[in-house]
Order: sequence, then structure tokens, then C-alpha cells
Amino acid sequence: MTTAVERIAPFKGDHVGSFLRTDRIKHARSQYAKGEISEKQRRAIEDAEIIKLVEKQKAAGLMAITDGELRRSWWHFDFLENLNGVEGFEPNNGLKFAGIETKKHSIHVTGKVEFNKEHPFLADYKFLNEVVGNRHVAKQTIPSPNMLLVRAGFDTDIYQTIEDLVPDVIMAYQQAIQAFYDAGCRYLQLDDTSWASFLSEEGISSLQAKGMNPEKLRDICKRVINESIAERPKDLLITMHICRGNYRSHYFSTGSYDAVSETIFAGLNVDGLFLEFDDERSGGFEPLSYVNRDDLCVVLGLVTSKFPELEDKDVIKKRIAEAANYLPYEQLCLSPQCGFASTEEGNLITEEEQWNKVRHVVDIAKDVWK
Repeated sequence: MTTAVERIAPFKGDHVGSFLRTDRIKHARSQYAKGEISEKQRRAIEDAEIIKLVEKQKAAGLMAITDGELRRSWWHFDFLENLNGVEGFEPNNGLKFAGIETKKHSIHVTGKVEFNKEHPFLADYKFLNEVVGNRHVAKQTIPSPNMLLVRAGFDTDIYQTIEDLVPDVIMAYQQAIQAFYDAGCRYLQLDDTSWASFLSEEGISSLQAKGMNPEKLRDICKRVINESIAERPKDLLITMHICRGNYRSHYFSTGSYDAVSETIFAGLNVDGLFLEFDDERSGGFEPLSYVNRDDLCVVLGLVTSKFPELEDKDVIKKRIAEAANYLPYEQLCLSPQCGFASTEEGNLITEEEQWNKVRHVVDIAKDVWK
């Protein structure tokens, strides 16, 4: 049965979730790190800035509203570190993106993985949901469970293999999804860069160098997603954002969706897919032909969040029309290809340029879908 949320989201003009951290947020986080203000004081500043951000999203024409991930340092580590059995640490090097290296941070599984019933993201969502109000939808973003499998190291005396870790990760995410639902969430997005490893020969070689079997890992990733969301309430919409990396306007990987088209478009039981299509790194729209459901929405990330220049509206409309050769307009939506600040550093654009991009998406969507 189709629910109210399923009928309206993803929205024709939507967004991935993160926004540039304001100067006030950055200053407060710096003060807190130095011990100059308390956690309560820092959080009060975050609350105030999130309230402002919510109103700016509404003014820009968005219907799906996030907290911009303003409380986070990373799009994924902050959530994963707050699961029981997972700890953050500083490795020798950061992740290598095209032309840049991230700051040093990673995660390690040090105990049995379980959902933390006091996970701070639950309180964060409750605050967001309250300030968003009834005329818009409060959207929660969290990393996909696959990110724990592909980004975390683990002690072999706890889990000898990734396969051993899988059941506990699934259980933890099932409990997390129910907890967000109980907190009022009806629009949940799983952010996932694991699929990028399967999109190029370089990515495949990297997996093999780590002793992983790419085909086996692909099947594990599919299973983990589907089993994690299998017990979700019927009126909870779950989408997935598949990304090739976003750090200070740099990317991590390249490759079209061709190599995993059948898995992603015909094998994942999510309600919607946010996909990068903003440049040649993402390939063409042909993989959309694998979609075998009329209730799956594909959100075309045709507007880049990495650079300030506004795309030609007619070019974007033409590309949407090209995608419609493979999937009906009714199943298509539009968004930026990624968030504006996957980490607290943010992309190399200004706040004004960020909002210009958001309004650009909303305006084009209104033209296309009337």
C-alpha cells in the first residue's frame, strides 16, 4: 500500500543533505575542542544555527529539510563511532582523493557491534523534526551499513571475516532504523560510497589488493542493505545516495554504473536512489533500463555541488529528457549530485553560491514537472 510519504518523496526538487558549516558553527566547535566552552554551550549554538538553516531551506523552496549535518565532522564516522563496539582512531594517512588527501581519521571494530540505544543522532533528529514543523518533511541521513564493512578494520579475535561481522551489522541497523522511526522519522537516507569500488578497474584492483573478492563483496553489500531495511515500517521511506567521494570539491573514484547496474537498479529494495550524473565520470543513463519497478524513484544528480557555476537550465532539462528514454518522468527527480559539505571543511564554494545551486534545482524541477 502506498503511503503519504511514499507519494511525495523523494521530491522532484530534492537534495542530498549536507550544507556548508557556518562561521559560527566552526568557531563554536573550535572553542569546544580547546575547552573554552562546554558541550551544552556548543550544542546551543548548533541548535540556533540549525533553526536558521531550516528556514533557509524552506525559503529556497525545498520540501525535504535536513539539519545540514552541522553537528558532524564527517558524513559517516560520527554515526558509526557511536555504535557499540566501534571506535575512532587516527591512522598514519588520510584517504587519497584526486589531487588531495583527507584529514587523518578512521574507525576500528573493537567489540561486538550493536546499536547504541542512546545514540546521539536520535536526539539530533528529534530536535530537527520539532523545528521543521508539519508542512515539510524532516529527512535524516546516516551512512549505509556497508560503510562499516568497507571502512572499518576489525580485531580478528572478535570477527575473523567480514562475513562474521555481517549479522551483527544487519541487526544494529534494523534497530537503528526502528529507533529513528520511533523518534518520528519517515524519510531516511543511507549514504554509501562502497559501490564506487566496483565501478572501475582501479577500484576492483584495490579490493583485490586488500584480499577481497569483488563479486563476493558486491553480493554481501546487496544482502546487508536489503536485510537491514527488510523490517522497516511500511510508512518509512528509505532512499540511498550512491557517491564517488566528496571532499573539499575533490572526488575519490570514477566509473559508470554499468558494472553493478543489475545489482543497484534491480537488486536493492530501497524506495529511491540519489545518483551522481553531473559529469563524464558517472557515465550515461543506459543503466536505468535495469529498473524493474514502477515504485522506485531515481533522483538525478545533474547539478554539481563541487563548483559555483550554475549549469545551463536547458542543458539540464535535455539531460532529464535523455534519462526519460530509460525511465518515465514520473519516476525521475532532480538534485545536486552530492551534499555541499560531506565533511566539516566543506566544498570550495560560498554560502551564497550554495543557495544559488539549491534554488537552481528547485526552479528547474518546477519547469520540468510543472
